[in-house]
Amino acid sequence: MATVDHAAHPPVAHQSSRVDARTLGMFLFIASEIMLFGSFFTAYFFVRVAAGTPWPTPPYQLPVFVAGMNTIILVTSSFTMHWALQSIKRGNRAGLKGGLVLTFLLGLSFLLTQILEYSRIGFTPHTDAFGTIFFCLTGLHGAHVFVGLTLLATATIRAFRGHYSPEHHHGVEIPGIYWHFVDVMWIVVYTTVYIL
Repeated sequence: MATVDHAAHPPVAHQSSRVDARTLGMFLFIASEIMLFGSFFTAYFFVRVAAGTPWPTPPYQLPVFVAGMNTIILVTSSFTMHWALQSIKRGNRAGLKGGLVLTFLLGLSFLLTQILEYSRIGFTPHTDAFGTIFFCLTGLHGAHVFVGLTLLATATIRAFRGHYSPEHHHGVEIPGIYWHFVDVMWIVVYTTVYIL
């Protein structure tokens, strides 16, 4: 009976789930991020409902229109991300590259607009509880956009180097899942903070 040298060729890891381990890992990470955002939303609702703080605190006003335009930019980037992923699944490298570049540029536009909004908004995190919660929620989301842009930049560079194929596209799919999470979370933040 021949012996198998496991040091040279370790056995294939057992996979109990039908979901790819990398994709499952991203979903679990997103679940933890939802809990993080949940803690900030809890503080937001405490300030608004339990403490009865006016939102926004007079005389400050929130730039609802600018934030609305920024929301359209970010939602559009979800469609370009989807286009990039579907393109590589079909072997369309030009669509992959175009979709990733557009997604990155739209995300960068969103982040720069938010930074510009911060510089002109008229209050700071130190102003009052309203200012603290506003900057914490929108800043937390902005940090997630920055992480997403880093992932997108990496995926874009790899795409231009020819790293993806219809069979091997997890490097596009996993950042895409994260990017869609960032988009959906912004819709919740925008609706809660700017509209309600």
